Amino acid sequence: MTTEFRVLLFARYAELFGNTELRIALTSPATAGQLIAALRETPGGGQLPATPFLALNGSQAGADSPLAPGDEIALLPPLAGG
Repeated sequence: MTTEFRVLLFARYAELFGNTELRIALTSPATAGQLIAALRETPGGGQLPATPFLALNGSQAGADSPLAPGDEIALLPPLAGG
């Protein structure tokens, strides 16, 4: 079964992908790591860092984090502060 996931993109990532959101279809069950791999295959995705920060329902997700239909997924660029 294939599930489509909506990925929100912010700042530099919105620029790389040319949009503020993408829809990525993955075979279920899917993980955050599989989603990142699919993002790397889309135009602009080759410029993602080795381990981009992915938020899943408001919390940081690791590569093995499972994805479910309706999850809020956001790809956030590195943050700096001072």
